[in-house]
Amino acid sequence: MKRRLFPLLLLAGCSADPTTGYLIGLGDPVRGAALAAPTRLGDTSRLAGDQVAAARGVILLEFIDLSFRTDPRYMHDVAPVNVHTIRLGRTEMRAAVGIAPNAPPEPLMAQLREFGNALEAGNLVQAEVALSGPMFPLGAQETMRRLRSLPRLPAVSAAAGAANNQITMLDMRRRSPS
Repeated sequence: MKRRLFPLLLLAGCSADPTTGYLIGLGDPVRGAALAAPTRLGDTSRLAGDQVAAARGVILLEFIDLSFRTDPRYMHDVAPVNVHTIRLGRTEMRAAVGIAPNAPPEPLMAQLREFGNALEAGNLVQAEVALSGPMFPLGAQETMRRLRSLPRLPAVSAAAGAANNQITMLDMRRRSPS
């Protein structure tokens, strides 16, 4: 019985929203998001056809970028080269989806989360409203089309690897005796 329950607990602990945490992050949503990044963003063309997964991929990358630059637990320990690589990936993702380069990350993540929730609920009108406004200069229809047909984005893949590698290095550093 215990063996059957464990995989279900693992699945229950995994969330599509990086701000709610991942079991693999052991309670740290930044760590969980960074460790999940290569699987979720290593080949963005796998997200083609799934607008919700693509929107959540954008959220994941935005969350990692913001956290590595502003979270006190990480901002002083993340290698500048990784911050740069992640920023390049975020820039490529925004361009591919049609997001304004200067869109503030928190409201952007909130609108994309709203879009995904509305689409999952079958409310296309609310999903389109969520992709309206200056953060989406191409309009809701074009943004949705782009989310539906994401190509492979090499800078996003590199960013996902950089985030994962950074967490792995920090884990090793924290485990090793000083």
